[in-house]
Amino acid sequence: MDALVVRRLGDPTLAPGGEASPFAPVTGDHSAPALASPTSVRVRVAATSLNFATYLQVQGKYQERPALPFVPGSDYAGFVDAVGPAVRRFRPGDRVCGLAAVGSFADLIVADEKQLFSVPDGCDLVAAGALPVAFGTSHLALVHRAQLKAGQVLLVLGAAGGVGASAVQIGKVCGAVVIAVARGTEKLQYLKTIGADHVIDSSKESIMESAKSFLKAKGLKGVDVLYDPVGGKLTQDSLKLLNWGAHILIIGFASGDVPIIRANIALVKNWTIHGLYWGSYFTHRPPVLIDSLNELFSWLSKGLIKIQISHTYRLPEAHLAFAALRDRKAVGKVMIVMGSPAKSRL
Repeated sequence: MDALVVRRLGDPTLAPGGEASPFAPVTGDHSAPALASPTSVRVRVAATSLNFATYLQVQGKYQERPALPFVPGSDYAGFVDAVGPAVRRFRPGDRVCGLAAVGSFADLIVADEKQLFSVPDGCDLVAAGALPVAFGTSHLALVHRAQLKAGQVLLVLGAAGGVGASAVQIGKVCGAVVIAVARGTEKLQYLKTIGADHVIDSSKESIMESAKSFLKAKGLKGVDVLYDPVGGKLTQDSLKLLNWGAHILIIGFASGDVPIIRANIALVKNWTIHGLYWGSYFTHRPPVLIDSLNELFSWLSKGLIKIQISHTYRLPEAHLAFAALRDRKAVGKVMIVMGSPAKSRL
């Protein structure tokens, strides 16, 4: 089978097989993974998602560092290839999606059946492979942790990326007023099409001034929930917009700058600060995660949410996918598609 193997830590934007590349050449001589237990399912991957965590992981900058060599990748979708004797929910040929700590940048991956979800009829497999981490993160953050309510104001930073765009859509499903922050005209236009009530170009405008003007015009006092996958100065500016009793959702630090939130201000303002590491729910609260994903697939089948695929690449082109993510060219999700030519929107 084909697989993208990380042989050393390094820059994932370098082509596989190059002297300085972290990736070995993509070849078809890897052995198919065996079923690990009676409840194991082997999946033939159709598409797998590229997340910022994977970009960091290949460089050795993520909090979880798998032993070398390893195959990167997290959420994916495809067809059941083989099942263990105790598997009851799936059979060969079924359409499924799942998530893993590593391993989805390959033709085949093995997972326990409890880590897999049926893909509803009519749902595109590329879209299904893009859903778990991005939309799962935002759903748990907004619905489970912040308990976002209709009429509240949600401020989303990095809103045109995978998790940001999912947060905008989930915010609208919850009935919130959504302020979306991104960079560039194309991204702002996209955010309007998915329901953002107000968009701010952080490369040209002051977040504080633009948001305050919008809130004043709507007769609103401030922001009730801050969704932050960016960090840095954007976080510091956004804190000045928060209402008493606001929720702050710490999703990540795409800016590379971990912000400082002063505890004395949080005390006086009665803020609730949530750290959200989505993957750990499979270990600590699996029923919550499973219920969350089931609701998301229900929303997807009803057309309440839509998954924007920004770029697709084949496995040997994975370095180009990492470059698109690094350069913030994506408007939505970046995907690796197996066994077919890519449809890149670069």
